[in-house]
Amino acid sequence: MRKVDTPLDAAGADDADDADRGSVTAWLLGTVVALLVLAGLVLDGGTALAARGRAADSAAQAARAGADALDQSSLRSTSPSGFTANPAQARAAANRVLAAAGVSGEVQISGAQVTVTARATDRTAVLTLIGIDEVGGEASATAIPLHGMTTGAP
Repeated sequence: MRKVDTPLDAAGADDADDADRGSVTAWLLGTVVALLVLAGLVLDGGTALAARGRAADSAAQAARAGADALDQSSLRSTSPSGFTANPAQARAAANRVLAAAGVSGEVQISGAQVTVTARATDRTAVLTLIGIDEVGGEASATAIPLHGMTTGAP
């Protein structure tokens, strides 16, 4: 069978151009996958940052609640530096705040100082496609009871 020259064949094109068929499809597929990964990093990265912020807020609130649970006998001390937290009440108050916020955490009490470490997690939206189902953050905060009004002003 004899091959008929078409205008493309006359211009010097040969059957090697057939190897390029589908290259746009492969490029487009790669670009779509890259965009999905980028969207996952942006959306789920934002989710992770939000979880970290929620953990920080919850830890600070829980630490303040724990520091407010003072031992009654320390309130009668002659010096504000003699304040101490009631460990059982401080731990219970901090854990109530953590539970209300929907985060997990630990409470440490040393004298009047209450330190709370909180962990918050959220489900991912896009990264679930590659097996990452949740992201989270962790933060710690420490609080102590203050005597009188403290505004930070001289």
